[in-house]
Amino acid sequence: MVRVYLHDITKIFGKNVVALDRVELEVKSGEFMVVMGPSGHGKTTLLRIVAGLEEPTDGEVWIGDILVASPRRGIFIPPKDRNIGMVFQNWALYPHMKVFDNIAFPLKLKGIPKGEVEKKVRGIAEVLGITETLDRYPRQLSGGQQQRVAIARALVKEPHVLLMDEPFSNLDTRIRVMARAFVKDIQRKLGITTILVTHDPADALTLADRIAVLRRGAIQQIGPPNEVYDRPTNVFVANFIGEVNLVDGVIIGKGNEAYFDGGGIKIQLPPNSNAINAQNVILGIRPEDVLLSRETLSDNDLLYAGKGIVEISEFAGGKFNVMVKLQSTEVKAVSSVSFGIGEIVNVYFNARKIKVFDKKTENLLYG
Repeated sequence: MVRVYLHDITKIFGKNVVALDRVELEVKSGEFMVVMGPSGHGKTTLLRIVAGLEEPTDGEVWIGDILVASPRRGIFIPPKDRNIGMVFQNWALYPHMKVFDNIAFPLKLKGIPKGEVEKKVRGIAEVLGITETLDRYPRQLSGGQQQRVAIARALVKEPHVLLMDEPFSNLDTRIRVMARAFVKDIQRKLGITTILVTHDPADALTLADRIAVLRRGAIQQIGPPNEVYDRPTNVFVANFIGEVNLVDGVIIGKGNEAYFDGGGIKIQLPPNSNAINAQNVILGIRPEDVLLSRETLSDNDLLYAGKGIVEISEFAGGKFNVMVKLQSTEVKAVSSVSFGIGEIVNVYFNARKIKVFDKKTENLLYG
């Protein structure tokens, strides 16, 4: 097992297209790091720089104790000498080769003896549960099986680091859930340092030991999934890592007398919110932290936001997605209770889960 360290990595395409902007990222030995962000914001470029498929414009790339790329020092170790395994978005299986030969391909390139190739291929196929597919062609496999073949090919050469580029994007929803569980289980069993890039929050939240969020080539936040989800460093992270209600408003008063006024929403803020030092703010609350009730509730952990009218109530398998309008402000809630369209309800926010962002900088002030 080895760590991967990207120090001050910058990548510029052409004259002024900045794909990565001074990225500082350490992936610990044996860690499952998920790098996420919107399309075109540098995720795949970062992965390709680790793999050696792209050269950084500036900065250093370390794999273990070896400096594999440094433009300033004139160092660039090619991909074949980095001992990296990579799973591409489209899996890139050779259609004219049977599964056995697809998996064996990187071993044959290294000139490994036939007997050892046979042993290694059958060994990794057994680990991944695809032994029965070795004599088939990729077109004869399901999407989930093809993905396992691609992973087997990446792992058979026993790489120091596994890189995965949107590996679940070609799978339907049901198989995607199973594939995530499978990949996480294999990574834990093998203890291999892994970097996966995705734009899907579900991939990040279910797989990652830590998440790194990229925006326009710059790291916005790095942390465990629960930390990034519950304490996003800014509005972008909050909005990207999951659904969140965002309401513009102002802070009036201070300390125990401070409250948020967002037009249709007015709430008394918790006493410990007096660290907020901006007047114009954005209040954030995730749908699962919004409580709707026909009755008036009294609970110190709940902040009363006002009365609202139910506009939408959709059943979503064991829960209801409800949209409530408070004057001109719409708030989404996840409820275990069904409400009728047009019904008037009391709206409460979980006091422990509200987030307040500076309107100007969009950085987190409280939460």
